[in-house]
Amino acid sequence: MVTFSSNKPAGGVKWYCLWWVLWSLVVVLGMGLGAWQWQRAEEKRIHLAALDSAPLLSMPQQSPPDGAQILLHGRFLPQETRFLDNRVRKGQVGVAVLTPLVDPQGRWWLIERGFVPTGPYRHDPDIPTPVGPVDVLGQWQVAGETAPLFGPNQEGRRLQRIELASWRDASRFAYAGWLHQAGGDGAFAAWWTPSVMPPERHMAYAVQWWLLAIAALAMMWFGRRHASPRLPWENSP
Repeated sequence: MVTFSSNKPAGGVKWYCLWWVLWSLVVVLGMGLGAWQWQRAEEKRIHLAALDSAPLLSMPQQSPPDGAQILLHGRFLPQETRFLDNRVRKGQVGVAVLTPLVDPQGRWWLIERGFVPTGPYRHDPDIPTPVGPVDVLGQWQVAGETAPLFGPNQEGRRLQRIELASWRDASRFAYAGWLHQAGGDGAFAAWWTPSVMPPERHMAYAVQWWLLAIAALAMMWFGRRHASPRLPWENSP
């Protein structure tokens, strides 16, 4: 009878099992992330199509869809102006001007009026605001999820991101969102564009993840012989 005191075969079996488990996880992860990116590409295609077909609305009486072109009539409230901090346009540092507009029905609309350069200075810019009735045209952005903010959002009249709650009378805003002004009275230089990653980039990411999964599958299969445990008698002459 031949006996073996070495525990190497048992360790080899464990390594062999670990080999298959680890590479299988990589394959599943790559396939899953690829499918997720492909789904995101389809969602972006639908979103961009919705923006292209967004309606032109005049004084809407219900919440406008994201991307809608809106024409508003009313009066600016210059005393309620805030500044969206740390904006950049064509290499210039500045702020975006945020001024509520009150329409004839008494509803408030937050108007992002455009970019004003300030340079490295922290003082609030002195901006002109039309007095009396104005007409404003722009693109509607629905308030949605925002990136995490570390620290206070408001410092004086400056905001790090747009939040309707930054105004004391936030309940007077007609709908949860704001208008990026493109024309009309009181507009400054436009700087905002919808932040939408093109579908083609998501598709490229999907292909990369799938190629990673295929490479992992090949590595798992062709490298299995090196990971296979060798029993003691297989080393005997």
